Amino acid sequence: MEALSTLNFPVIRGVQAGREYYVAMWTLRTMRQISIFDEKELSPEMRAQRTLNKGRIPEMAHYILDNPNDYVFSAITASIDSEVIFEPIQGHDRLGTLKVPMDAKFIINDGQHRRAAILAALEQKPELAYETIAVVFFLDIGLERCQQVFADLNRYAIRPSRSLGLLYDHRNDKAKLARLVIMNSSIFRDMVDMEKSSLAPRSRKLFTLSAFFNACADLVEGIATGNIEEDAKVARDYWEAVAQYFPAWTQVRDGKVPASDIREGFIHSHGIALQSIGKAGNALLKAHPGKWRSKLPALEKIDWSRRNARLWEGRALIGGKVSKVTTNVTLTTNVIKKQLGLDLTEEEQRVEDAHQRKND
Repeated sequence: MEALSTLNFPVIRGVQAGREYYVAMWTLRTMRQISIFDEKELSPEMRAQRTLNKGRIPEMAHYILDNPNDYVFSAITASIDSEVIFEPIQGHDRLGTLKVPMDAKFIINDGQHRRAAILAALEQKPELAYETIAVVFFLDIGLERCQQVFADLNRYAIRPSRSLGLLYDHRNDKAKLARLVIMNSSIFRDMVDMEKSSLAPRSRKLFTLSAFFNACADLVEGIATGNIEEDAKVARDYWEAVAQYFPAWTQVRDGKVPASDIREGFIHSHGIALQSIGKAGNALLKAHPGKWRSKLPALEKIDWSRRNARLWEGRALIGGKVSKVTTNVTLTTNVIKKQLGLDLTEEEQRVEDAHQRKND
């Protein structure tokens, strides 16, 4: 291969499963300049990768643009459909230059959405061009092997639970708020599972962080000041005041009643109820900013038992099972708002009327 007819990349050579592979460091500008084989017109069995979901690109690009000082992207994996030459540096058999023909095909096995997001971000912020990303190259391995690489790379790729994602997300102010409420509350600190988004039958916890996040986000919607500490205090005051009217919550915290018994027996121990109490609380704080505490005793008048199918079936329950869809959240919120003496919004009334017609 003549020098002028090759692309030359400084690389580290490695061996995996008896095959050589190479790790390079590309500038984001190089990501734009290197031609990647476009498979979108091929049938699924002839592709080495899923089709590009263009709907994901704007969000990923904004992630880069909104976090220029601390965005993180993992390595991109690509196959080179060509003969290559590795020239080691003298005295370093694993460090050297990978010479790739100009007409070689680069096929992305993992990271096509990252690449597309990088290109979109570069359009808006060209100065990103000289930042870098790691690229792992496999060599001339053919369609079947490319497909196997894709399958293997994604075989054990499990997304973290939503709760764990919220626990570790320090950019999301509402996640920060929910964490602050929980950590500073003697009531909720021991009742919320900070890692899982669904509770095992024998879990000692009553709620998940993801459910509490939804409830807190709805509670402060339109009333948050932007001061996390102050907003968290408002939210904590509300939730701790609410907890006084759910003695079963405190009994679970104190280990007097198994959490599973409460979850199995009552609606109020599920995420849909927590979120609905948060939504109703938002309306309560807006309507009665100085007197909202005096309205909360009405919560005790609601029969939260799952056996109360007349009230909850079609609202919080569908076929006896808790449903978290938006309409059910609204219908559950309506019960709480009516009990608290709050007016329904136009949309809440529309959903309520549809529910009533269905049950007439």
